[in-house]
Amino acid sequence: MNQANDNDALRASLQAVPRALRTLHKALIDVETVYFGAVGSPLEHLQLITNHPHFAWLQAMSALMAALDEALDEPDTLTREAVAGWRAAIEELVGPGTAAASAFRTKYIILLHDSPDVAIAHGALRQLLGHLPKQM
Repeated sequence: MNQANDNDALRASLQAVPRALRTLHKALIDVETVYFGAVGSPLEHLQLITNHPHFAWLQAMSALMAALDEALDEPDTLTREAVAGWRAAIEELVGPGTAAASAFRTKYIILLHDSPDVAIAHGALRQLLGHLPKQM
């Protein structure tokens, strides 16, 4: 496979990941919102998600999603190493990689067991990650 085709295939594989991350992120927010209680208007909900300590643990995933979106917006060639790096970074959050953010992983594991929606979104993300190259 030539470099352009390899880059296109890597980019296509990686581009499927942000949607799965957003689905998982939304499922996590939905469960945490139920645990938190009444939140009021959508604007108040957004302010809680971005500013309240109850939701602070989700910022690790939010930051990773934003960085991945920025990387995919760049026209640069994607290398296997770069894509493997994204896979590793995501796996450090959701597993099975070594937890980079233990506060995130602790809460995540609880919600993974508590919520079928989180479990389904996790499975879909894991399936996509399985198609990405691993770091050596």
